[in-house]
Amino acid sequence: MNMSLSLARAVADAVLYEGYLLYPYRASSQKNQSRWQFGILGPPGAALAGVGEEPDMFADCLLNPGPQAAVEVHLRFLQLQTRTVEKADDGGGFSPVGELTIGARRWLSWDEAIEQEVTLGPFSVADLMATGGLLLVPVEIAGGTDVEDLDSDAADPEAAGAATLAGRLVRRRRALHGDVRLEAARVDNGLVRLRVTAVNTGAKNAAALPEPAGKQDAIALSFIGTHVLLSAHDADFVSLLDPPDAMLGAVQSCAQHRCWPVLAGPEGQRDVLLVSPIILYDHPVVAPESSVALYDSTEIDEILTLRVLTLTEEEKAEARATDPRAAAIIDRCEAMSPEELQQLHGILRNPHSLAPDAAEELPWWEPEAEARVHPEVDAVVIKGVPVARGSRVRVNPRRRADAQDLFFAGQTGRVTSVHFDVDGSTHVGLVLEQDPAADLHEGYGRSFYYAPDELEPLEPLGSVLPGNDSTMQEGKEGP
Repeated sequence: MNMSLSLARAVADAVLYEGYLLYPYRASSQKNQSRWQFGILGPPGAALAGVGEEPDMFADCLLNPGPQAAVEVHLRFLQLQTRTVEKADDGGGFSPVGELTIGARRWLSWDEAIEQEVTLGPFSVADLMATGGLLLVPVEIAGGTDVEDLDSDAADPEAAGAATLAGRLVRRRRALHGDVRLEAARVDNGLVRLRVTAVNTGAKNAAALPEPAGKQDAIALSFIGTHVLLSAHDADFVSLLDPPDAMLGAVQSCAQHRCWPVLAGPEGQRDVLLVSPIILYDHPVVAPESSVALYDSTEIDEILTLRVLTLTEEEKAEARATDPRAAAIIDRCEAMSPEELQQLHGILRNPHSLAPDAAEELPWWEPEAEARVHPEVDAVVIKGVPVARGSRVRVNPRRRADAQDLFFAGQTGRVTSVHFDVDGSTHVGLVLEQDPAADLHEGYGRSFYYAPDELEPLEPLGSVLPGNDSTMQEGKEGP
């Protein structure tokens, strides 16, 4: 087993289930009426009809090949599985229902999904180039139906020995058909540009396929959460985010459509590439503090965990009845110890760490430098005028320019603090003089923050400038 590939799967699984089920994890939640947010390859005609997504995605990557270079392709996605709850009739048949309760357990009719991974190759790069640089491999995923009987004693231990068939769960999957295409071409510096394309062809005879009848039909025929893991043998992938200067030209010749390729696996390794439907950085990792898969669009684990714990017992019961993965989330969050919860509160990591083989790692922030920073007395020079706490300024928003900033355009404010961050930027805190609650906001330490080039001094600082050894910096003028 390729160790880099194994470590990359943790991130790939997070991509696979991104948006699978959103907090509060209940079928009745409005935002769970529109799921499957990323990496959807819809059947042909779905996008044009306005009921689904485009059928393809592709990404170029650069390979620095050795003489025995080969590439293995792992196409990974979710296949929709419709779960229908059926209640047993007196006559021996079954009738579909939206919900079924047996003892203390409930089941809701719901759309689940099952993981699919198709491994193709390895494909020799030399052979691929010798055959014109194009290879097409069909992908066929079978449909099917599974039935799970629900006995009356399935959720009632006291009824053991007197089981009767109370209902059943029927899970149905539609067959999926697609292609994976590899295209290779020589570029500068002996590199090979490899394009990997995943396509939902809809059926073997795509020309005879009718357009999907609606959104539900389209998603049932879609590849969901689609991404690709590429594993190289006797070859290295080139970072498209931070390439060597000599390879910039080759990188600029690469293109992507609905996905983005990044180096995966441990830092320093270049034999695995993740082609992701969401934008990531090279060598992405899942935080070790994240012990529960929450599936909720990159939300913060601590916030979601605390929100889960605030659900009522009735809401938790509905979530458990909605989906087995939702039930697992509820159970895991309830079982977390205070120490595990505290671990989610955050940790300071170096965002600019050096390579693993570096002799020593330099700190990106020195806590002792805080002793030299005094926001309440520090000053910044704006248009030749020192500005510090107590200065009057006029606000001219230019950088963020959101709706709230525009409302404040032209208003005057009183400076409350001047901050210098670790990136070398300056931020001026102020309260608005037209705000009747300005004194209250200042008392609570609540300020609006602007860059120096968004402020116009209204008067010389004069006696307002502190007489101690406060820090003063020149404000940078905007364009």
